[in-house]
Amino acid sequence: MTQTPALSLRDACVDFGERTLWNGLDLDVMPGEFVAVLGPNGSGKTTLMRVLLGMQKLTHGTAEVAGKPVGHGSRNVGVIPQQRPLPEGTPLRARDLVAQGLDGTSWGPRFLDPRRKRIDARVDELLDRVGATSYADRPVWTLSGGEQQRLRAAQALATDPAVLLCDEPLLSLDVAHQEEVTALISAQAKQHNAAVLFVTHEINPVLPYVDKVLYLAGGRFTVGTPDEVITSESLTRLFGRPVDVVRVGQRVAILGGDDHTHHEHDHEAPEDNA
Repeated sequence: MTQTPALSLRDACVDFGERTLWNGLDLDVMPGEFVAVLGPNGSGKTTLMRVLLGMQKLTHGTAEVAGKPVGHGSRNVGVIPQQRPLPEGTPLRARDLVAQGLDGTSWGPRFLDPRRKRIDARVDELLDRVGATSYADRPVWTLSGGEQQRLRAAQALATDPAVLLCDEPLLSLDVAHQEEVTALISAQAKQHNAAVLFVTHEINPVLPYVDKVLYLAGGRFTVGTPDEVITSESLTRLFGRPVDVVRVGQRVAILGGDDHTHHEHDHEAPEDNA
């Protein structure tokens, strides 16, 4: 019996006026598969996330999650965003942040919520899964970036989604926390058979876990295994100019293409185009 892709794009295209971000994109991500999405700023990585969240319409083509057309607010999709520090003094505990994945945007005491016991038990389970039990009752703003991203991973896993969309979750983290967060996301996805689409500028922390790479650049794309995509020949064809891929031990550097040490978020999808 053929397995249904957790995520599927067919002949997908997004245009903004006369500019095409990508066209003819075919991509299947199977349950448990880890796909890294790479490319320079403005190449369409964030727009791809918005399409899969039902926040951005395709110009043409189709996008499906768990065999159904994408829709806003789908419980089949969990999102792990960038790490953004909360203002000092924000009265949001670690367990409150995780609970938002179950009960929406409400936080704080849930004394009147008839689901309180069930929600609290589920939050405890999620905190344990990501190794965050020890700081469950601490204010989020007091935690390290890596600890906060563990909480966001727990929040994203709350509904047992078929797909985890990771939108620059390593941004602003040091190397040790980048590796820790990537390993956590990969392990949780494998354990629960969720597909991962992982947008990042940081190639090296994700390479040990990647099954496929989707590389976007200049309105074009290439898809394949890391060994197929992250080569001088492949990226030179994609960018239309000389690109060198240098490997030193287990680490990779890309010279002449996009700068994978440059930490800015894409701005290719204006809100009014959603």
